[in-house]
Amino acid sequence: MSEDQFPGWHGTTIIGVKKGGEVVIAGDGQVSLGQTVIKGTARKVRRLNPGGYEIVAGFAGSTADAFTLLERLEAKLEATPGQLARASVELAKDWRTDKYLQKLEAMLIVSDGADIFVITGAGDVLEPEHDVTAIGSGGNYALAAGRALMDTDLSAEEVARKAMGIAGDICVYTNGNLTVETIKQ
Repeated sequence: MSEDQFPGWHGTTIIGVKKGGEVVIAGDGQVSLGQTVIKGTARKVRRLNPGGYEIVAGFAGSTADAFTLLERLEAKLEATPGQLARASVELAKDWRTDKYLQKLEAMLIVSDGADIFVITGAGDVLEPEHDVTAIGSGGNYALAAGRALMDTDLSAEEVARKAMGIAGDICVYTNGNLTVETIKQ
């Protein structure tokens, strides 16, 4: 279905920042349909605890698709406890090759406190080069702001919050209702 036939869902910015022995994943709460904000308090960053192994995940894209991917990631983590990289690669391979999963429209940022990855439907598992990554409609704004703030004395959470504030000031699909989760190494 093209953008002309259906205006599409917009409204997410998710950032992941790794600094000072911790990883912070933050996301805004806005969901828009076309030019209309239909919800301002969505929770797009969550803690997962598969088999007692804690991770934090943030998602951009279709909520139902993201929940499907998070369930699959949890299953992969239960099969490979403590191996986020391996579970992420297995999910990305399934996502790329499974005909059902190929139709899912979402992206994930995941962390176990030691590593941080972006997982895409193209089969990518990306580790950020500069310990900051972002996805979603305001992702590029948050990424640029986050990278600029990494050389300051700000904590990971402060970098994430300030970068999200800057993205929210620029991107009409991003608001200031943040969900912030921190996980330590």
